[in-house]
Amino acid sequence: MDNLIPELNTNAIWERMKSLLEERKTNPTAIPWMINWVKSFARELNGRPLKDARPEDVRGFIDKLNANTSIKLYQIKQANEALLILFSEILPCDWIGNWPVKADFTTTSPSESSSNSSSSLTIYKLHPEECASLHADLFEKLRNVVRTLHYSVRTEKAYSDWVKRFLAFHHPIAPQKLSSHHISEFLEFLAVQRHVSASTQNQTLNALSFFFKNVLNIDITDQLNFARAKKPLRLPVVLSREQVKDLLARLEGIYALLAGITYGTGMRLMECLRLRVKDINFSGNAIIVRQGKGAKDRVTPLPAKYKEALRCQLESAEKLHREDLARGLGETSLPDALATKYPSAAKEWPWQYAFPSDRLSVDPSSNTVRRHHIHENSFQKAVKKAAQSAGLPSGVSIHTLRHSFATHLLEAGYDIRTVQELLGHSDVSTTMIYTHVLNRPGIKIKSPVDDF
Repeated sequence: MDNLIPELNTNAIWERMKSLLEERKTNPTAIPWMINWVKSFARELNGRPLKDARPEDVRGFIDKLNANTSIKLYQIKQANEALLILFSEILPCDWIGNWPVKADFTTTSPSESSSNSSSSLTIYKLHPEECASLHADLFEKLRNVVRTLHYSVRTEKAYSDWVKRFLAFHHPIAPQKLSSHHISEFLEFLAVQRHVSASTQNQTLNALSFFFKNVLNIDITDQLNFARAKKPLRLPVVLSREQVKDLLARLEGIYALLAGITYGTGMRLMECLRLRVKDINFSGNAIIVRQGKGAKDRVTPLPAKYKEALRCQLESAEKLHREDLARGLGETSLPDALATKYPSAAKEWPWQYAFPSDRLSVDPSSNTVRRHHIHENSFQKAVKKAAQSAGLPSGVSIHTLRHSFATHLLEAGYDIRTVQELLGHSDVSTTMIYTHVLNRPGIKIKSPVDDF
């Protein structure tokens, strides 16, 4: 195979790629496949050196894979990532900043992750992705409206996913001929056949209502004959101080720091991961949480226990940023129109993520190669593994640390308004749920049966 690529007879590039993937703890079974994708790409160059590859070569290769119905979506994503690693870290090229392949390969939503299987797709008269291609103009309008209203990237993805499934479910009916009756029918299917949760059902209803009103220009608010699902009121899972201490002790490296800061500040998962350098105030012992849930900013305490570890983390992140700058990269994503207002800010150190990923990726909104923050999945898996190792109850997650933060503050005597502000809750009634997991909502309560 290598004799078709003269400059690679020594296998130096393949070995370098293998080492990089192993350093990142890539699934061992995926490593040979990623290397094979690059080798396949090299063969497509018909003898031209890899270092002379052009953006159109990459785009053409991925388009060819995409046209092959026997190749799965995850394989195309795998090939795209392999080429991104090749041209950003092994054979850096001057066009790497603007990746020629559109980054968004996502076809499934978290709440319907089983839809990759053939059995789950049988309810659709057309594959959701084919439906998206068929109505590309509508999805482009949906995307533009969502971004105009400054909704989050996750909301954009969720809304797009549910609209794809909705249109595929009712194919071949034209979108403009759909009505509130069709929405009710789809929601009923999700509830009765798929047994989706109340939150998923409500999210779907929000997505379809938004689509009808803002994209199809049809107001169905007063026409829906479907009751919004009632979310069950459940008590949060809360750990004792000893259990939190045990959990944190079982985590290592960056995940130990992330978990410690999550518990020590009460931040949500993505609030912690999206933390930027400029929002950490060491002298004031504070962290500013930007664009939290509901697009609200707030201030939370910086735990003294993790100040030094956080300083070390920033030193490592700054070194990585300097290396990216030397390669013509180092640009981060900026909120709203700040990139236009301050063109150079994206490459400035204060705007970088405090917890950068160990790999480069393509920003789907701009198709620019950037270093995003650590992916939430890796953090979640590390905490789950530590919780299982500690023998903690099932259901313990990163959000459990936030619940424990709030509960332990109330136990320590802090008033509920203070806790509300630290958590970023709009209504104190949301914070009140933590009084239900205490044995002392205001005073020490003793069960009357204990007097017998």
